[in-house]
Amino acid sequence: MDIKGRIHSVETMGTVDGPGIRYVIFMQGCPLRCIYCHNRDSWDPRGGREITVDELVEDINKYLVFIKGSGGGVTATGGEPLMQPEFVRELFIKVRAMGLNTAVDTSGFIDIDRAEKLLEVTDLVLLSIKHVVEERHREITGVGTRKIISFLNYLREIGKPVWIRYLIIPGYTDDPEDLNRLALMLRDYDNIELVDILPYHDMGAYKWEELGYDYPLKGVAVPTKQDMERAKAVFRRYGLPMG
Repeated sequence: MDIKGRIHSVETMGTVDGPGIRYVIFMQGCPLRCIYCHNRDSWDPRGGREITVDELVEDINKYLVFIKGSGGGVTATGGEPLMQPEFVRELFIKVRAMGLNTAVDTSGFIDIDRAEKLLEVTDLVLLSIKHVVEERHREITGVGTRKIISFLNYLREIGKPVWIRYLIIPGYTDDPEDLNRLALMLRDYDNIELVDILPYHDMGAYKWEELGYDYPLKGVAVPTKQDMERAKAVFRRYGLPMG
């Protein structure tokens, strides 16, 4: 039986969610409640649309020559792809057979036993760390850090390649002391291939408003180039591989 899943949308020629050109699948459902989320409409696991693995594979085949020629592959993002591990695993098995790289873009907020089998067929994990301080993490996402740190430790244990993503939000995630704490922690993980420090943007604010919610970060400025360079300099001092 062809496994069914729920997706929010797809991007057919992505270039920032892993190596090469990517077919990016935005999965439906997320356990986090990030105050800056640009896919607010992906939170509800009952939303989006139902689709089968074979239907996705058929669509991926349309772009195969471009994806494969670039050394790219398929990325499952969200929402939170680890909420549908069986579906993503079946998809990854099939696209790997097509010679494509597989990547999961995740918050890491998952019980390890639910992710193990999916990680066996995942070539790369893009791990989005929201904050290094427990209280601030809860303020920003609604959840704690324990599961996320356990997930990161498990990725190191199995030697899974990881790209770290960290978002700079002025007044929330840019404190130099916190950045130093995060960089110091990440230095202990020899499976981290890249640390990507990204600027906050408010381009998803309209989705909150369309759903009838106030955007929590209304009025928060995007970081300047100088803000970004200061943040990146912290991670460079610790010898981390920077994007």
